[in-house]
Amino acid sequence: MTAWDLPLSLEVGGRAYRVNADYRDILDLMARLNGPEEDERTRLYIALALFYEDLAQMPQEDYGEAVRRMFWFINGGRDEAPARPQPKVIDWEQDGSLIVADVNRVAGCEVRSLQFCHWWTFLAWFQGIGEGQLSTVVSIREKRRRGKKLEAWEREFYQEHREMVDFKKRYTDEEREEQERLKRRLGE
Repeated sequence: MTAWDLPLSLEVGGRAYRVNADYRDILDLMARLNGPEEDERTRLYIALALFYEDLAQMPQEDYGEAVRRMFWFINGGRDEAPARPQPKVIDWEQDGSLIVADVNRVAGCEVRSLQFCHWWTFLAWFQGIGEGQLSTVVSIREKRRRGKKLEAWEREFYQEHREMVDFKKRYTDEEREEQERLKRRLGE
């Protein structure tokens, strides 16, 4: 496979399996992988089922390789992983509107209106994003994480757009139910 290819299937266990390669499929899959609801094993199985069109025909002993190939695909066809886990700087769901605005600018069209857009094409557009609101938000997150001083304009931006910069906590259904129970008990 070369940088010029846009794979629609991946080989697992010596057999080609069609994949759902549209960027919306991958973003949904990543949201499921990062969701707080299920345990990791369940999340991985759901991700495999969303990614491989013919997962039912895949032998279970090939699931480990299928997971590695899926992550290779999500990573844009690169095997390399960071030497150590990297801190989160982007949340594909929370930052969705910022990402879409900047990707649309790079792509020169409204990407959400495309019938199909391969994940690698979307990823290339995403990687082509330069200066903009998303880069400002990411820069402020990174400076705050590292304890670096914000410029005056960054402090002002942060104060006005804190809900955009700060990552929102995701709660499980049980945690949300407990919060609601406590609110009712406190009369809120």
